[in-house]
Amino acid sequence: MEEVVEIPVDGVAVAAFIAYLLMIIGLGVYASRFSSKGISEFFVGGRKINRFVVALSAVVSGRSAWLLLGVTGTAWAMGAAAVWTVVGYIIVELFLFLYYARRLRSFSGAYDCVTIPDFFAERFKDKDGLLRIVLVAVLMIFMLGYVASQFVAGGKTFASSFQIEETTGIFLTAGIVLAYTVLGGFLAVSLTDMVQAIFMIVALVLLPVLVVTDQGGWNAVVAELSTIDPTLVDPTALSIGVFIGFVGIGLGVPGNPHIMARYISISDSRDFRFACVVGTTWNVIMAWGAVFTGLVGRTVFPELDMIPAGDEENLYPFLAQEYLPSIIFGAVVASIFAAIMSTADSQLLVAASSVVRDVYEKIIKKGEQLPQKLLVLYSRLVVVLLVIGALIFGMLAEQIVFELVLFAWAGLGASLGPTSILALYWKRTTRAGVIAGMFSGAIVTIAWYYIPGLTDIIYELIPGALVGTLATVIVSLMTDPPEDTEEMFRAMREDSDQ
Repeated sequence: MEEVVEIPVDGVAVAAFIAYLLMIIGLGVYASRFSSKGISEFFVGGRKINRFVVALSAVVSGRSAWLLLGVTGTAWAMGAAAVWTVVGYIIVELFLFLYYARRLRSFSGAYDCVTIPDFFAERFKDKDGLLRIVLVAVLMIFMLGYVASQFVAGGKTFASSFQIEETTGIFLTAGIVLAYTVLGGFLAVSLTDMVQAIFMIVALVLLPVLVVTDQGGWNAVVAELSTIDPTLVDPTALSIGVFIGFVGIGLGVPGNPHIMARYISISDSRDFRFACVVGTTWNVIMAWGAVFTGLVGRTVFPELDMIPAGDEENLYPFLAQEYLPSIIFGAVVASIFAAIMSTADSQLLVAASSVVRDVYEKIIKKGEQLPQKLLVLYSRLVVVLLVIGALIFGMLAEQIVFELVLFAWAGLGASLGPTSILALYWKRTTRAGVIAGMFSGAIVTIAWYYIPGLTDIIYELIPGALVGTLATVIVSLMTDPPEDTEEMFRAMREDSDQ
């Protein structure tokens, strides 16, 4: 078997990567004054974020290292069938931009909702805080693992790109994310997402094009894949259960609060059509690039032990290191960190907002007037604590990034996805129904994941979302909705420029 020659670390690539990091931290410093004004500014940018920024931030915050490391690795292993991992979320996000997001933003502006628990609490008159507590518990259970997976992905990237020990890379990743998230809050996160989206799309287009050209063209690539394994060129070479699970990944989008927060932050709900066009275009191109990178990578490295650490999730940075000039390779590594940071920072803010806004301000200190700057300070401290917790989780996690992200995505999607959609579109939805749906969706997802053999049948998000939906509907029909539901639905339909 051919031995892989370890490529020495290139100083130019390292310099390009460091320049990128300094730019990102600089954005955090720039945004720090605005984000320190109050909790609304820190967590949703005061609901004044530009439509272009929202479009890119919404799509890249949902992709994470799962796209650049997970999907490319899956395409290397499965071939063309990996395309179904991206189809579901592209279609779902298109419809969310056009319909769901507009209703959520209009309601949030009318009722001054800063967080996702704020939305649920206002929608269902959660006077005793029980719904907030259930929602915060669900968020913390799944988001800690989600953030941890991004740190692990950063460690892998450092290891495969710059020959840094993976554990050291995990700590470096956490430190970088912590720096600008604590400083700049949501504005910094959104601005860096926009920059990172540009890095990601350039890298995901450039790399597969260069490799395909080097391999003699697309026909030559297809012929080589067919020689390795004929199923690699067959997009239907997967079971029905796997197909449903892959396409069903899209069901998790409306249940991921770091994406929902982008919808709340836009300055005008009428701008979502523009955001839909920009966001969907970005989604399609990035997905195309990830799948094609995995396919052409299989022709370059046909055997797993030709990839560093025998891990297909190292394919993307290793392939870039082989084919790209040093300065561009440094930008490609930056694109991986762009994917990592655009998700980790968003999730940290959502988790911190749940603790400070929804537990401390709205439950523990309910009815008290608290200084906004004090709440921002507490929020920053909570972000630090969450990073420490995610680091511990990441050091203990044995799952690969793809699996860990999909589990967290499933848990959030099954718990919040059906309940948020019903809350926005079905007037008979009740608080008791939402609590039942969140709880049952989370429990089924966890049980399905850990009971041996079930995940081989179908992705845990599908049964979790199904049970969550049924529980919400059945319990809602047995209980009474809030009295002013009609008024709330009028607020959802109103265009808002608040």
